[in-house]
Amino acid sequence: MKKDNQSCLTEFILLGFSDFQTVQELFFCLVLIFYFIALIGNSLVLILTLTSPSLHTPMYFFLWNLSFVEIGYTSSISPKMLVNALSDNQNISFWGCGIQLCFFLLFGTTECCLLCVMAYDRYVAICQPLQYPYIMNLRECAKLAAASWTIGISVGLGQSISIFTLPFCGSNRISHFFCDLMPVLRLASTNIYKNEVAIVIITVLVILVPLLLILFSYILIISTIFTMPLAKNRRKAFSTCSSHLTVVCIFFGTGIFTYIHPSSEYSMDSNRFLALLYTVVTPSLNPIIYSLRNKEIKAAFMKSVTRKQIFFTE
Repeated sequence: MKKDNQSCLTEFILLGFSDFQTVQELFFCLVLIFYFIALIGNSLVLILTLTSPSLHTPMYFFLWNLSFVEIGYTSSISPKMLVNALSDNQNISFWGCGIQLCFFLLFGTTECCLLCVMAYDRYVAICQPLQYPYIMNLRECAKLAAASWTIGISVGLGQSISIFTLPFCGSNRISHFFCDLMPVLRLASTNIYKNEVAIVIITVLVILVPLLLILFSYILIISTIFTMPLAKNRRKAFSTCSSHLTVVCIFFGTGIFTYIHPSSEYSMDSNRFLALLYTVVTPSLNPIIYSLRNKEIKAAFMKSVTRKQIFFTE
C-alpha cells in the first residue's frame, strides 16, 4: 500500500499524565522504582531457573518464560513513559507507535496463554500425579510454550498491521501514556467498525477463554485437594497453586476492567491509571509473589548466595 494511502501523520503525541504536571517528578520516581524492581526481580528468576538443577521442572520452565515475557512487556512501555515524564517533547513516531503496540500485544497475549498453560500444569500435577512425568515431558512443555509465543506473535503483528495500515489524517494526540489499541484506533480517519469487532473477538479469545480455562482447572484442582487424606498434602498442594492464582487474579482482573466493557463506557482517565497497574506494577509484583511464596525458589536463591560466598572466600 502506498504511503499516502496509509497516513498523513508522521508522529503521534502521547499526552500521558500531562494534566497532572505538579506530580510529574513523583510519578517519574515511582515508575522508575517499579521498573527496576521488575527488571531485577524477573532477571533473578530467569537466572535461578536456568542455573539451579532443582528448578529444572515444567512449572519453572513456564515460570522462566513468564519472567522473560514480563521483562519485555514492561520494557515496551516504561522507558518511553519515563522519558516523557521529564520531557516537554512527548512525540512518538508513527511507526514507533506501531512497534510499541505490536510488542505490547505480543507480550500481553503470550502472558495470558502462559498463565493458562501454567494452570494446566498445576492441574496435571495435582489431579493426575502418576501421569505427570509422561504428560508434561520436555517435548510437550516446549510445544505449549511455543504455542503461547506463536499466538502472541500472531495477535501482535496482526492487530498492529490492521490498525497502522488505516489512514490517519486528523488529530495525532493520544490520550494515553502509550500506544494502546482503542486510543490509537479512534484517531483513524475512516470507519473502524470492523477493527472494533476484531478487537472484541480477539479480546474474548485472548482474555476470557484463558481465564475460563484457568477457573475450570482450579475448580478441579480444589475439588481434588479436598479429597486428600493428609492435611500436610493439602497445604503443599495449596502452596504450589497460591502464587499462580494470585498472579492470575491481578493480571486478568485489570485486563477485564480495561478491555471488556461497552465502548460507550470507555473512560480514558480511569483506564490510564488502571493501565499503570498491568504495565508497570504487575510485572514488578510477579517475581516478588513467586519468591516470597515459593520455598524452592528461596532455597535455590540461598544456595546460589552460599556458593558465591564460598567462591570468594577461597
